[in-house]
Amino acid sequence: MALSTYNKKRDFKNTPEPKGTGGAKNKFRFVVQRHDATRLHYDFRLELGGVLKSWAVPKGPSMNPQDKRLAVMVEEHPVSYFNFEGKIPEGNYGAGNVEIWDKGVFFPVNEDLEKIEDREALRALKEGELKIFLKGEKLEGGFVLVRLKNDDKNWLLIKHKDEFAVKTKYDSEKFAKKRSVKKVKAAKK
Repeated sequence: MALSTYNKKRDFKNTPEPKGTGGAKNKFRFVVQRHDATRLHYDFRLELGGVLKSWAVPKGPSMNPQDKRLAVMVEEHPVSYFNFEGKIPEGNYGAGNVEIWDKGVFFPVNEDLEKIEDREALRALKEGELKIFLKGEKLEGGFVLVRLKNDDKNWLLIKHKDEFAVKTKYDSEKFAKKRSVKKVKAAKK
């Protein structure tokens, strides 16, 4: 997948989304955007290879290691999409509201949980298993993205058992509502 796919799906005269161009050196950032479109889902994006590698996660990420969340790989997005929030108008691809649910930095890691270089992370992704450590506002600790056998698009996003993991039911929507209430209160001040 390339940014040409991203650009072909959008009419930039009718959507506030940024046009797709390649990014500079990776800053190893991640963002999770809550996307209330035809179906509510969460877009999980990792800054790798000068673009945002992207997956749609229908139930949202989970901090509970027992939850194996389906993550459908979608077209790469430009790095400029990292801070995008807004309404994609009806009639456009992905029409609906987009808000940032979480963001931060990540580190691709190997089996020994040591940081690895960008090219090694891209190779791991191509091979179908990328281990990462996230440091965000809501998501923290080790995660793994694992591609399902014989399927290029469907992956699982799984939280590692570590000191950041929770054992209780994890509902991404409850955390989305808490953030939205804080944003409204801050805007009223």
